[in-house]
Amino acid sequence: MQSAMALSFSQTSFTRPNHVLGSTGSVFSTPTSLRFCGLRREAFGFSPSNQLALNSDRIQFPSRKSFQVSASASSNGNGAPPKSFDYDLIIIGAGVGGHGAALHAVEKGLKTAIIEGDVVGGTCVNRGCVPSKALLAVSGRMRELQNEHHMKSFGLQVSAAGYDRQGVADHANNLATKIRNNLTNSMKALGVDILTGFGSVLGPQKVKYGKDNIITAKDIIIATGSVPFVPKGIEVDGKTVITSDHALKLESVPEWIAIVGSGYIGLEFSDVYTALGSEVTFIEALDQLMPGFDPEISKLAQRVLINPRKIDYHTGVFATKITPAKDGKPVLIELIDAKTKEPKDTLEVDAALIATGRAPFTNGLGLENVNVVTQRGFIPVDERMRVIDGNGTLVPNLYCIGDANGKLMLAHAASAQGISVVEQVTGRDHVLNHLSIPAACFTHPEISMVGLTEPQAKEKGEKEGFKVSVVKTSFKANTKALAENEGEGIAKMIYRPDNGEILGVHIFGLHAADLIHEASNAIALGTRIQDIKLAVHAHPTLSEVLDELFKAAKVESHATTRTGDAKIKLNTNQEDQRGGDDGKQPSVSEDLKDISTKPSSFFENIYVGVLSLLSRIFV
Repeated sequence: MQSAMALSFSQTSFTRPNHVLGSTGSVFSTPTSLRFCGLRREAFGFSPSNQLALNSDRIQFPSRKSFQVSASASSNGNGAPPKSFDYDLIIIGAGVGGHGAALHAVEKGLKTAIIEGDVVGGTCVNRGCVPSKALLAVSGRMRELQNEHHMKSFGLQVSAAGYDRQGVADHANNLATKIRNNLTNSMKALGVDILTGFGSVLGPQKVKYGKDNIITAKDIIIATGSVPFVPKGIEVDGKTVITSDHALKLESVPEWIAIVGSGYIGLEFSDVYTALGSEVTFIEALDQLMPGFDPEISKLAQRVLINPRKIDYHTGVFATKITPAKDGKPVLIELIDAKTKEPKDTLEVDAALIATGRAPFTNGLGLENVNVVTQRGFIPVDERMRVIDGNGTLVPNLYCIGDANGKLMLAHAASAQGISVVEQVTGRDHVLNHLSIPAACFTHPEISMVGLTEPQAKEKGEKEGFKVSVVKTSFKANTKALAENEGEGIAKMIYRPDNGEILGVHIFGLHAADLIHEASNAIALGTRIQDIKLAVHAHPTLSEVLDELFKAAKVESHATTRTGDAKIKLNTNQEDQRGGDDGKQPSVSEDLKDISTKPSSFFENIYVGVLSLLSRIFV
């Protein structure tokens, strides 16, 4: 199998240096810079007259002292890079990451080919994000219909809810087929060549696919994704001991299923199985469930998602051996203490789902032909997704995105990385801020997050010498949530009170996965709290949960706000001491000067006016 993208779940023992967020294994990698997104390449020393200098040994990047690109791969027997190319860009792997890169490449005018050895859409579309959301849509409706008290609160009477297992499975499969066809048709319509066969790197700017097809390109992107990680001692038969790949087919709904791992994968499948009538037992190696989530969010989520449901759990234990059901005997699970390694218990269940994370799919890619050595299976890259060889130098014109590089194992992260690479190869330097990329768990209710957890933020503050503040709001105070009788949930923001920088936002509640993007975009754009708290949100909407969150934050008075390129002091008693290169004050329009004299009254008048208008419309 060669899939280009992975399910955005991480509860794996794989770790990478400098990671700052994950479940049992961290998946967020701290970027060198957090604010390079969207900057022109000239900002980093690039200009039409300052092009890359190529010699026989390396490519020098004039604006970056430490970056060296090795060209030694050309002397490894695979020949020198070709002088002419079949394509501008070749992408190995046609999942969500490869698809995003291909579409952006075509938009930029690049002749592009994408190679897929399995099916277009990769893991996400065929065995991950997409079919799992179809199953979760069913579980959400089942929960609502089964909750008699909830339905009576609306004045509704519903007879006993039931389901057809095959119909549910068909819904998931049909959705995956539809999205896969959409991805395929979109690439064909834009002129992307879709090449079928297993792809591998043959040498510098050379790719082999299928049996003996060789093509060349100016640049190559590896986007081969990941596969389910199965620990040693676990025997998967695809029937009674399964991975997420098998579970999404929903070939059965066992009465009692053990789920090994309580990260994203485990949580979502517990939501599905319990809604369909199964009893669930979690097996978690760490001392608490839902590792990697913000601790406060985990505590509340456990109270809502686990404790009231038919779920029990064993924490601090390893499943050292799992034997599939056979000859009328149940699935046997042998547990040992995670610390002492002493035998702890033996479970007999109807089925077991292995939800211990994902492993990069990088075997057989010909990486040895360009002197690349994987690290625990991951392809090493720098912050620009450029592949690093065994000597620690950059491989010319070779990039790796998505789960295969391990920076952040999320489908949308892979797509963003692919777009970032295309920006670079078309002349615009771009560094993706991974701390601005949101993540979500589609349970009922949902969990979402972006940036740092509270412990991580406080650790960072102690190291770098700044204070960290936390503010929270409740869904119980939101009109729309109460109208839906879904007041269970909170939103939490971690920030710097000295300058208003948003360090992290975590949401547990109705449509949390949709609400997180205002916060993630704020982090990506460098928007400060003192700016965004002035934004207007429609009433009554769930977005007001974040509105109240921003407004509740207390930012010190000397912090600055930004309107366009002009910065305005919130403390009007302090004179702006900034000057231009010539020592003069920067030019600001007369309108902005008027605002800067009385910023609070200006925005206050707008805010009051909007509230007055809303009161006339809705009251």
